[in-house]
Amino acid sequence: MAHYGDYQNELYLAGLNGVLPKVPVDFATLEQRAEAALPTSVLNYVQGGCGDEFTQRSNAEGFRRWGLTPRMMVDTSTRDLSVELFGLTLPHPLFMAPIGVAGLCAQDGHGDLAAARAAAATGVPLTISTLTNDPLEDVAHALGETPGFFQLYTPKDRDLTESLVRRAEAAGYKAIVVTLDTWLTGWRPRDLNSGNFPQLRGHVLSNYFSDPVFLQMLDKPPHEDLPAAVRQWMATFGKVLTWDDMAWLRSLTKLPLVLKGICHPDDARRAIDGGADAIYCSNHGGRQANGGIAAIDHLPGVVAACGDTPVLFDSGVRSGSDVVKALALGARAVGVGRPYLYGLALGGAEGAAHVLRSILAEADLLMAVNGYPTLADVRAAGAERLT
Repeated sequence: MAHYGDYQNELYLAGLNGVLPKVPVDFATLEQRAEAALPTSVLNYVQGGCGDEFTQRSNAEGFRRWGLTPRMMVDTSTRDLSVELFGLTLPHPLFMAPIGVAGLCAQDGHGDLAAARAAAATGVPLTISTLTNDPLEDVAHALGETPGFFQLYTPKDRDLTESLVRRAEAAGYKAIVVTLDTWLTGWRPRDLNSGNFPQLRGHVLSNYFSDPVFLQMLDKPPHEDLPAAVRQWMATFGKVLTWDDMAWLRSLTKLPLVLKGICHPDDARRAIDGGADAIYCSNHGGRQANGGIAAIDHLPGVVAACGDTPVLFDSGVRSGSDVVKALALGARAVGVGRPYLYGLALGGAEGAAHVLRSILAEADLLMAVNGYPTLADVRAAGAERLT
C-alpha cells in the first residue's frame, strides 16, 4: 500500500541519478529561495504581518510549545490519514488556506490556476479567496475532481454577496468559508512603508470584475476605467458582520457554512447555535491584528467548545509536524498557506504540489515513527504543552 511518506523514496532515488529537488523540502530554505524569486512588492505583502509582526512570529513559534509522545511496538506499516469533512471522505486532513495574492505569486500572474492544478495533482483541497487573479469558475474547472471551498470576504452590498455565493455554488465549491476579521485591513507596516496594496492597482479583483451585480454598479467596464472600478471596489468591500447577521448568512446557501477567525470558545458555541457547520480557528496568520496569542494555543479551547462540530485550523503551519500537532489538539483539517505560495513562486503548479507532498510525507512519516496508524490514534494520544 502506498503512503504519503513514500515521497521521500522518490527523492532519494532521484538523487542517485544526480537529480535534486528543484524546490526545497524544508520551510527555511524554501522561504529563502522564494525571497530571491518574488518581486519585492509581492514578497512584502506575502510575508508581512500586522504591527511589529509579534503575533505572526508567535503563530509559527507556538508549535514548539507543544510536543508529541511516541508509542512503541505499534504496527504502523499501514496508515490511514483519511478524514470526513462536509459529507466528503478526503484522503488526508491537509488543505490549502485562502490567500488573496496567490495569483501574483506565479510568474505568469495566474497563481490561482496553478494552485488549483497543484490541488488536482495532490488531492489537497484548495480554499480559494474572494481576491483572485482569475474568476472563481476558472479556478474550479482547474481543480478537476479535487474539492474546492470558497472563502468569502462579505461585501457591504447584500446582492453582491448573494451573487458571489451563488456563483460559488454553481461552480461546484463544497463549502462557503466566511472570513470574519477582514472587513478592513490591519496595520501592515511593510506595505504602508512602500505604498503597496495590490487591490488598489487592480490586482486580484477578477471575481468582482466578472460579477454581474458589481458590473451594474459601474458606469464603464473595468477595462475602460480601471480607477473607477477600483474605487467602487473600495466602497463595496468589507461588511462589518455581527451575530445579528448569522441568520442572513445561513440563508444564503445550503452548502456547509464555515466561520473563519474564531478563537474564543464562546464565539465557537454561538456560531454553532446560529447555524455554522464548522468552525475555522485562525487569527489570519497574524496579518490582521498584532499582540494576540498564537492560534495553536487557542485551538484546544475551541475544539472543546465545538463538540462534534468540525474545527478547521490555520496560522503558522510550516511543516508536517505542525500539521500532526494541530490534529492531535483536535483539528479536523489543517490549512497551509505561505509554504505553498513559495512553491508557486519557485515552480508554479509543480512547485506547489512538491511542497504539499513534502508536508504530507513528513506528517505521514511522523505518524509512522511515533506509533500512530490513524488520525484517531493521533487525537487519542494528544499533544502536551511544554514548560
